Amino acid sequence: MSANLRYAAILGWAALTVGFHLYLIFSGLLPNLITRPMHLLLALPWIFIVGATGPRLVRAAGTAIGLGGMAGCLYIMLDRDRLLDQYGSLGGLLQYAVAVLLIAVVLEMARRAIKPVLPSVALVVLLYGLFGDLLPGELGHGGIPLDSFLGTLVIAEGGLWGELTGISVNVVAVFLILGAVVSAGEAGAGFMALAGRLAGQYRAGGAKVAVLASAMYGTISGSASANVASVRTITIPTMKRLGYPASFAAAVEAVASSGGQIMPPIMGAGAFLMAEMLHVTYADIMVAAVLPAILFFFVAWVGCHLFSYRLGLVGLPSQEVPSWAAVGRTLPFFLLPFGILLAMLALTDYTAQYAAVVASAVTALLLLFDGEGRIDVARWGSRLARALIDASQQMAMIAAVIICAGIIVGVLHQTGLGIKATSLILSLSDGRLWPALALTALACILLGMEVPTTAAYVICISVAGPALVSLGLGSLDAHLFVFWYALLSTITPPVCGTVYIAAGIANTPWLPVAATAMRLGLGLFLVPPAFIINPALLRPDADPALALAAALKVGIGVALLSYAFIGTGGARWKRLGAFIGGTVSILALPL
Repeated sequence: MSANLRYAAILGWAALTVGFHLYLIFSGLLPNLITRPMHLLLALPWIFIVGATGPRLVRAAGTAIGLGGMAGCLYIMLDRDRLLDQYGSLGGLLQYAVAVLLIAVVLEMARRAIKPVLPSVALVVLLYGLFGDLLPGELGHGGIPLDSFLGTLVIAEGGLWGELTGISVNVVAVFLILGAVVSAGEAGAGFMALAGRLAGQYRAGGAKVAVLASAMYGTISGSASANVASVRTITIPTMKRLGYPASFAAAVEAVASSGGQIMPPIMGAGAFLMAEMLHVTYADIMVAAVLPAILFFFVAWVGCHLFSYRLGLVGLPSQEVPSWAAVGRTLPFFLLPFGILLAMLALTDYTAQYAAVVASAVTALLLLFDGEGRIDVARWGSRLARALIDASQQMAMIAAVIICAGIIVGVLHQTGLGIKATSLILSLSDGRLWPALALTALACILLGMEVPTTAAYVICISVAGPALVSLGLGSLDAHLFVFWYALLSTITPPVCGTVYIAAGIANTPWLPVAATAMRLGLGLFLVPPAFIINPALLRPDADPALALAAALKVGIGVALLSYAFIGTGGARWKRLGAFIGGTVSILALPL
């Protein structure tokens, strides 16, 4: 196949993928056993065919696996009416074959799309579901008939086509489309211009620009790795050119980019899953997340400032600081779509998905223009094409994670393993909240080292969430606590994805980068306990004054703790005093 024909086929499949998910916003209710298998069917080629690498034989095997999975999805859709009458119980050799095929394809899809650990965990959980009745005592379960076990996972809505997949289809996809369309235009240049104007002239200006730019880019990407990959081409080389140590430059970008998943309005797939699992609106999640996210980036900013004294870091040369005129020319490219999104969420009764579609449509029109206001139709077409392909690839990646996690959650529900794990947490913590939180945080960090943040969050909240709530913690507080600590693994050794990426870009060893990143990213460690102690942080809509007071109190505390861990070469007693003062500020007078 020629390169042009291949590109046309890829673009056509991207248009079909995006078009289907946009159609769902306006089509009304469609059966879950139609939309969810179709979601997987559209995602499979991006992993097994378009994204295939290696020798021809390996790529051919991938194509065969992908086509087999697509055939299995088609079978579910076409035979839906009869499958519903079976109430999740398989019948006949063909249905067993389809069930095994689809589960195997999903596991392989996750292995190819991400690290092999998540599908390995899913495989272990599947084996527990199949053979757990052979285990002695409380470890085992009562046994589940094979036809019911596989049927619930594959032809009912208790596994592959469960609630998690529904969120991916109906909510996450449309926001991924919005992020891809915004990213295809001048918004990135706008972020950099505004960040440079606001922060470039200060001490460690290059680092502070990276923090602000990543915070703003995080509003559309919802992905730590996407942040690093997109902003790093400017920020890391700029910092190195200004004489910043390579390990520090990489650490700044790794930490700042990690905030993309906690920065409203688009916080990645985890936030949408959280809204659906809590049965609240996405706007509620955004409101709860905004002050903790600001505190995270504040701590990163303070850390950069403190390091500037230790390392003698300077700001950008005055001629490199963008003018307000340059900022004004690019401001509409990111302000308009976000203004539309937030206004529709706050002032109308439209759903978040509908608001995202409107914002995407307006942003697609803005792709006609460059930063100088010139119109170029040819460039518009290439930008739209890039947005379609990027959105489709991101959907496939998220689908690989979420559908595989759906297998784990489905087996947990069928076997009661989640309830047993919850009981274990309650037992180990002796019925006390803070030991339970510590155990949960440790589990999140360990699991997050090997699986994507979204999957780590889903698995941990399924197991630990009920235990935390039973100990008196609010459901929203528990979910955000778990989500933040699942994200912590992005900068925590030994497996720290954003650190690896940033270190590779800066051409420096990753371990010093991780050591610096953990000090700059102190907010990821400190803010979750802070909002448990000061729950007003998560409820600015209930009492804005109290929420701002809590943010100020916690902000002072984390700034002092940042000084204690980073210092500026001063006396040790000052750092000890800052540590004590910061701890007291966070703990005293809970708000």
